[in-house]
Amino acid sequence: MVDIATRVYNHKWKIDPIVRSLIDNDFYKLLMCQSVFRNRPDTNVTFSLINRSKQIRLADLIDEGELREQLDHVRGLSLSRGESTWLRGNTFYGKRQMFRSDFMEFLEGLRLPAYHLEKRDGQYELTFEGRWPEVMLWEIPALAILMELRSRAVLKDMGRFELQVLYAQAMTRLWEKVQHLRNLPDLRIADFGTRRRHSFLWQDWCVQAMIEGLGDRFTGTSNCLIAMHRDIEAIGTNAHELPMVNAALAEDDTALRRAPYDVLADWHDEHEGNLRIILPDTYGTRGFLEQAPDWLAGWTGIRIDSGDPATGAETAISWWKSRGEDPRNKLIIFSDGLDVDKIAQLHHQFHGRVKVSFGWGTLLTNDFRGLVPGDGLAPFSLVCKAVAANGQPTVKLSDNPAKAMGPADEVERYKRVFGVGQQTASEVVV
Repeated sequence: MVDIATRVYNHKWKIDPIVRSLIDNDFYKLLMCQSVFRNRPDTNVTFSLINRSKQIRLADLIDEGELREQLDHVRGLSLSRGESTWLRGNTFYGKRQMFRSDFMEFLEGLRLPAYHLEKRDGQYELTFEGRWPEVMLWEIPALAILMELRSRAVLKDMGRFELQVLYAQAMTRLWEKVQHLRNLPDLRIADFGTRRRHSFLWQDWCVQAMIEGLGDRFTGTSNCLIAMHRDIEAIGTNAHELPMVNAALAEDDTALRRAPYDVLADWHDEHEGNLRIILPDTYGTRGFLEQAPDWLAGWTGIRIDSGDPATGAETAISWWKSRGEDPRNKLIIFSDGLDVDKIAQLHHQFHGRVKVSFGWGTLLTNDFRGLVPGDGLAPFSLVCKAVAANGQPTVKLSDNPAKAMGPADEVERYKRVFGVGQQTASEVVV
C-alpha cells in the first residue's frame, strides 16, 4: 500500500501526474461518448469550468504553470495496449464487448484537444471547444487536476510528521464511516468520487478501504483505471450532458420538449438491464415523469441527483405505481452530496419499498473537513459543464435552482416549455 503522506512530502518527479491515464475517467463518460460518437459525432460543443464556491479563489491558490503542465500532460495521454484490451474484452454490466470496434478505434487514436486558460477575478476560466466526442472527455480530468492542485497548494508547506498525522486522521474518519455503513442491511454502494477527489492516490486508498470494509456490499467504482487495477466493477450510466446538448440543438419548443426523451430512446436502443437508468432532473423531475412515454416506466430505475432526495424517491415510486409498475422491482440510485448519515436515513426510509443503491462521491474521496487550519481542505463545488452546442447555449434547470445554469432568458423559456413551477433552493456544498 502506498504511503500517501510520504509521496505528498517527497516530490521527487519533475511532474507527478494527477491524471495517469486516459481511462482515469468516469465510466459513464465512456458510455456516453460511444453514444455521442454514434449519433452526433460532428456536433461542436464548448465545455467551461464553473466554480460555484466563489470564495475559493483558485487562481490565487494554484500556480498557472503547474496547471498548464498537468493539462498538457493529459493532452499527451493515449490508451495503452492493456487498457484497450480491458475495454474491448471485459464484461461490463453482464455484457461482453460493451464498446463497439469503431468506437474503440476512435478511442485508441484519440488525443484530447486544446484548451483555453486565463485568469479573471481570482478564478481560472478554462474552456474546451471542439467535436463533442473529443472535448467531452476533458470534463473529469480537468476537475480532478484542479481539485488535486488545490490540495497540493494547501499541503505544500506541511512537514513530514504533520502530513502523517493528517492522513491518519482522514483514514480514521473514513474507516469510522465504513464501520457505520456495515450496520445497514442489504447495502449497495459505489464510489462516485473521481471528479472532486482529494487526489488519485487518496481515491485509490478509499476504494481499497471500501473493498475490505464492506465486501460485496461495495459494488464498484466509477473510475475506470481504478476498476481495472483493483479488478472490480466499473459503475456508471448517463448524465445531464446528453439532454442538455440535445435540447440546445432543438429547432423549436416542440423539439425542445421532446429532446430529453429522444436521448433516452437512443440509449434504449443501445443498452439494456441496469444501464437503463433514468436521470430525470435536468429540466425538473416531476414534469419529466408526467410527460414521459410509457416505455420509460419499464426501465430498471432512476438516479436522484438534485433536490430533496426523499421527495424525489417518493415522486418516482408514485410514478411507477401510476404506470402499473411494482416499485419493489425498481432501483433508485441516490447520488447527490451524500454522507453516511444521509445514506443511513435514506436506506432506512426506502429499503424494502424499492431496490436502493448509493453513489458516494465527494464526501467519500475528499472529506478533510476541519483537519487543517482555516479548513483549507474543505470540499467545494466545482463543475465543468457543456455550455454551448453548435453556438447555442445549453440550459440546466435541476430540482435545486441553485444548480441551474444558462442565460436568464433561456432558463425562463425552458421553465415554460417544461412546466417547471416554484422551486426551493438548497445550499450546494459539493
